[in-house]
Amino acid sequence: MQYSDSVIFLTGQAKPGKEDAISTVYSVFSLCLFVDTRTDMIVDLACTTVMDETEAFIRHLLVGRSLVTELEPMIETLRKRFFALVQKTLIVALKDAQNRYLMIYPDKRQSLTKQ
Repeated sequence: MQYSDSVIFLTGQAKPGKEDAISTVYSVFSLCLFVDTRTDMIVDLACTTVMDETEAFIRHLLVGRSLVTELEPMIETLRKRFFALVQKTLIVALKDAQNRYLMIYPDKRQSLTKQ
């Protein structure tokens, strides 16, 4: 996939629960996001999942959403539609990714206060 010059790569991480199969393969769950800094939109993603179908479904739920202004709607969608054991871990990783993004681009925090 080709990305424009305004797209950055960042990760959010979280520790999976011991009951989740992912913990036997990975010690840390990584959510890798490709974000367009002009629009704050997630344009693509990858994550450390055991099954490709899981990653594809997460991509379906999150790509096209704003990492700055749509965090709560994304979390709500994950709670309503994603029932894998790694659900809570994914939400923590998404919040971590947003926090990293806002640390890199602190001026974007203003968008949160305008909601």
